[in-house]
Amino acid sequence: MTPIQDKSHLDQEKQDAARAALRWVQDGMLVGLGTGSTAAHFIRQLGAKVQAGELRVQATATSLASENLARQLGIPLIEPRRGLRFNLTVDGADEVDPHLHLIKGGGGALLREKIIATASDYLLVIADSSKAVAQLGKFPLPLEVVSFALPWVLDAVAALGGNPVVRMSQQDPDKHAQSDQGNLLVDCHFGALNEVEQLARQLKTIPGIVEHGLFLGLARAALVVQHGQVQVLRPDAAPQAADSFAALP
Repeated sequence: MTPIQDKSHLDQEKQDAARAALRWVQDGMLVGLGTGSTAAHFIRQLGAKVQAGELRVQATATSLASENLARQLGIPLIEPRRGLRFNLTVDGADEVDPHLHLIKGGGGALLREKIIATASDYLLVIADSSKAVAQLGKFPLPLEVVSFALPWVLDAVAALGGNPVVRMSQQDPDKHAQSDQGNLLVDCHFGALNEVEQLARQLKTIPGIVEHGLFLGLARAALVVQHGQVQVLRPDAAPQAADSFAALP
């Protein structure tokens, strides 16, 4: 399979996982909208349902890009407020392991993604086959960092063995990439992560790190394409075909 064919194949898997996620959406829900290419497929498909009058939902997005896409598609958006909880959040992941531990933040939205995930009753991950891994760590672990603290954060992460690299802007390679909050993004290359809970605690103690991309104990289920079929993955449970799985209780 050529790189172009492989990219097209993975994009089809993303669409299939996004389509399967629509079964989790019920009329009247408050929905969190994720960020990234797979989440964008879900937003487009949800938008089509809203435009057709098949679903009535309200949503909050985890990034300006997802917010703009949702607005273009006519999905009603609500602002953050006290007491707001989402019935369901649908988001992608850069890596997902058998415990449904995630690495997220490749798109730079990890802070808002974690805020919305934590404010949700049910986080549903959607992913193509390349994102399912036996162990986290091949994909760099993103951090969102306050610019003033950057030198000391890099020192502290390097001391943990993280080989940190400041992410550069795709639009201007001479400038640092920034999150929607104006913070810097740092990609850490730890290699295989054997003690994810311990690492998460260590990163939280470093002043200047606003958030890290380890999402632990947040995902309730993941829809991942495996062997050409969308499978439902749950923590430490056998995969189940999505079309035969009872979605939300």
